[in-house]
Amino acid sequence: MQLRAQLEALVDEMLDGRILLDEAMAEFEKLYIQRAYARNRKHITHTADVLGVHRNTISKRVSTYRSQERDGSPRNSKPRSARRSH
Repeated sequence: MQLRAQLEALVDEMLDGRILLDEAMAEFEKLYIQRAYARNRKHITHTADVLGVHRNTISKRVSTYRSQERDGSPRNSKPRSARRSH
């Protein structure tokens, strides 16, 4: 299956599951960074180069993800009922 078709199928699943855009984007970014970080043997500078962002961005994100996992915090700190719907 081509990338576009895979993405379309995933988007359909997420829409069916009523996943909000901010949740989807946050989860995609987290997984994308974590995978790149692992592939680059946890070297922040190499990961930043591959992703085309500053190394401080990767460092902050990785630190945030670790804190969330340690604390058991949800992806997004705002409760679902407080979010705006359009």
